[in-house]
Amino acid sequence: MKSVFFKIIILFFLQISTIICRFPDAVGLNGMVVSSNNLATQAGVDILNNGGNAIDAAIAVGFTLAVTHPGAGNIGGGGFMVIRFSDGTSTSIDFRETAPGLSTKNMFLDENGDVIPGMSWSTAYASGVPGTVAGFGYAHAKYGKLRWPSLLKSSIDLAKFGHKIDYLNFSLLNNEYYREYLANDVETKKIFYKEDGFTLDEIFIQKDLASTLSRIANRGYEEFYTGETAKNIIRCMDRTGGLISESDLKNYSPVERKPVEFLYRKHKIITMPPSSSGGIVLAEIMNQLENLDMDSIEYHSSQHIHYMSEIEKIAYADRAEALGDMDFIKIPLKRMISDEYARKQFDKIDCCSANDSNEINPISIDVNEKEETTHYSVIDKWGNSVSVTTTINGWYGSGITVDGSGFLLNNEMDDFSSKPGYPNKYGLIGSWANSIEPNKRMLSSMTPTIIEDVDGDVFLIVGSPGGSTIITTVAQIISNVIDFNMPLKDAIEAPRTHHQWIPNNIFIESNSFNSNLINELNKMGHIIAEKRTIGEANCIMYDKKSKVYLGVADSRRNGSAIGY
Repeated sequence: MKSVFFKIIILFFLQISTIICRFPDAVGLNGMVVSSNNLATQAGVDILNNGGNAIDAAIAVGFTLAVTHPGAGNIGGGGFMVIRFSDGTSTSIDFRETAPGLSTKNMFLDENGDVIPGMSWSTAYASGVPGTVAGFGYAHAKYGKLRWPSLLKSSIDLAKFGHKIDYLNFSLLNNEYYREYLANDVETKKIFYKEDGFTLDEIFIQKDLASTLSRIANRGYEEFYTGETAKNIIRCMDRTGGLISESDLKNYSPVERKPVEFLYRKHKIITMPPSSSGGIVLAEIMNQLENLDMDSIEYHSSQHIHYMSEIEKIAYADRAEALGDMDFIKIPLKRMISDEYARKQFDKIDCCSANDSNEINPISIDVNEKEETTHYSVIDKWGNSVSVTTTINGWYGSGITVDGSGFLLNNEMDDFSSKPGYPNKYGLIGSWANSIEPNKRMLSSMTPTIIEDVDGDVFLIVGSPGGSTIITTVAQIISNVIDFNMPLKDAIEAPRTHHQWIPNNIFIESNSFNSNLINELNKMGHIIAEKRTIGEANCIMYDKKSKVYLGVADSRRNGSAIGY
């Protein structure tokens, strides 16, 4: 009884402290859920309160985001899940989309070998075989606790009876570009387009999606791949000229993989392996950063940003050259995440001047030639933690909705290298390592990550959407907390920068850095470009001293953190 009373007193004072400092958005005694949408976050917390574990809650959040956050939440896309269990063991589940069996290496090129504009983005050819439903089904079957139908109840109810359109959806659905984009497909137009526009707080009902989710709940996740939903996907392919076939759906399978693990200043980082580039590139960045004495560097000084940018530049050059689906190519993973390799790479950096991107030589490998995302974090009362990033790629994916099913298909085929050296929509380039092949997973930047403290206990659950900026967002938050001892709220809200090798720019968040700093970076040879925002980190920290969970939803979007 005294223990419970003591916890309540701690919780009270932690909440009061938000009045005088930048403190978490939520504090929990038993666990925490943080996601991009309040209704999805609440769905996860409800599962935890009903005895579910973090895996159950993560699945409920994911399905609810498909309803309440249709621009990025999905059942028509894919993603990645990193799990750290209460006993300290960990795993990862790759449910990234795969290229249809009829895909070809040059499918987005014309007869002259030039990339056909828009074909990998806004046509049925842009869609890979969706993996989200299979990924959630696999995770539940192996690691879940509650009955499968209970995990979809919230999403079904919200689709069937509707939910209020929040400001983010109001802004996106009424945006001139997306109004035109979502009116191109007849099925999409029925749901996501209104002649007079949507109004704030109006009730948004999605009957077809409710029926689809009900089928998945009642008949199991396999229904999506072999049942009525699968037939509807094939109808959509026939209508739009797409490539996904019955055998593609039937044969899709998520892959459980050993996470990428490395130490950063005695903290174990547990993150995603390929087909995500996130874990390897994050390791390259953090391992190089470890060569710096951060106590001697002023936060967000020109020196700090210079080193961060040069480190990122080197790591992203390796990403472009060497990374792809590890089931199709041989990746020198151990070498790339080693301290020795990091030291060699770090030694290329000049303390006072920028390296020309064109003069950086990426790692060499043997290859036989043959922005918009959502992240959420969950931890339960037993200490199981889950970090999930999912996507349909650009806002609203390909803009094509599956006939009679109410969900949008992804445009993830754009994440392949349509042509070596040709940038995708996020400006990322790739080599033949990421070329298109049937059944291959396209390279991703998603970086769901879990961090242990120096004692080996769970410490941080981190991740972000943001296309090419995901990895650098995660790296900066980790460094902010570990190197600069920032509270989680400050670490997430701090202005961000980004470098991805090509283009040769440091991207900075608009109106966040003063002109003197920019001038100093210019003198060092850096080219500065602005982005409105970089990333949206929804993260959890465990405060071991107070034995409470701290949740922060990035204010860059309308996220939500709820503890219990």
